[in-house]
Amino acid sequence: MKKRLISLVSALALGLGVCLAAAAPAQAATPPIMFTIVYYNAPGTDTTANASVNGEYFGLKNTRSYALNLKNFTVRDKQNHVYTFTTSFVLYPGKSVYVHTGKGTNTSVHRYWGLGWHVWNNTGDAAYLRSNYGTLLDSCSWGSTGAYTYC
Repeated sequence: MKKRLISLVSALALGLGVCLAAAAPAQAATPPIMFTIVYYNAPGTDTTANASVNGEYFGLKNTRSYALNLKNFTVRDKQNHVYTFTTSFVLYPGKSVYVHTGKGTNTSVHRYWGLGWHVWNNTGDAAYLRSNYGTLLDSCSWGSTGAYTYC
């Protein structure tokens, strides 16, 4: 009788453990590439001067332990302005890249959209990062206060 009771209690505990484990919420996975910052309100007056336009930028970070090629990855805003990594661009593990709205010479840390006007709305907007397959990987949004947001 005692042995049967122990078996019953063990089976009940095991059954509860399985139920509890199955009921636990799943943790959201960290995307392989994610926004770190969007500087949407360039310092000073918004003008079409390249220095002012380059005051707008977004940062992306590789969260994986291996290098990722961002060729054909896109970032867009709510008005459908789209930045595309048109050529092969490798982002190494733990590293970040900053994409400026204006013109400049691309490096391993700074890329340039090549526009002559501001993209990100100071009154509120959102940035959407998609893979080369069109999968939404990350997004970042902000309201009308401040100059930048950490994502």
